[in-house]
Amino acid sequence: MNAEKIDVEFARDEHAVHAERICNLIYESALQRGTGIARRSTDYISRKITGGKAVVALDGEKLIGFSYIECWGHGDFVATSGLIVDPAYRHMGLAARIKEKTFELARMRFPYAKIFSITTSLPVMKLNSRMGYKPVTFSELTDDEEFWQGCKGCVNYDILQRNNRRMCLCTGMLYDPAQPAENNTAATPYIMHIGNKLKKLIRIKK
Repeated sequence: MNAEKIDVEFARDEHAVHAERICNLIYESALQRGTGIARRSTDYISRKITGGKAVVALDGEKLIGFSYIECWGHGDFVATSGLIVDPAYRHMGLAARIKEKTFELARMRFPYAKIFSITTSLPVMKLNSRMGYKPVTFSELTDDEEFWQGCKGCVNYDILQRNNRRMCLCTGMLYDPAQPAENNTAATPYIMHIGNKLKKLIRIKK
């Protein structure tokens, strides 16, 4: 497989035919990692694609990667979500390309919005850190009720509820275009990842 022949581009209407495959890839990835993830319907994914809020990676006509953005809090916040790469195409730098393209889409569509991500994935934390995201508490993210309702499909939702939405196994990360870029160190994502592991251990002991 030649990574240079793989196209990473803003999704167009015709890419909506891949919605079911995208949903399956997202869910299967969560099962493999043993982490929680909110389930998304094919209709939801289709709307992201046809609404100009998604990025796809294609090997010819085969869908091999995906991510999307969603606007919250009347445009004050944008979330990047659903980053996935087909297992057969991993370790080729595709996740970084998709993440960078999704970030570009968010900045283009909502140039003044704060961009955030919640994740348990160390690779995603690394990518976020490189682009200038910083770790934040959940209180610094959107208070849009609809966003947090979307977490109901996650197996860890009970943890979020028990902590009054202050924390969960996910780490919150934020890019604020109004703030000077911070130089995250190479250790930043690992520190966040260890924090997630500790939270998981505490949960198991309860």
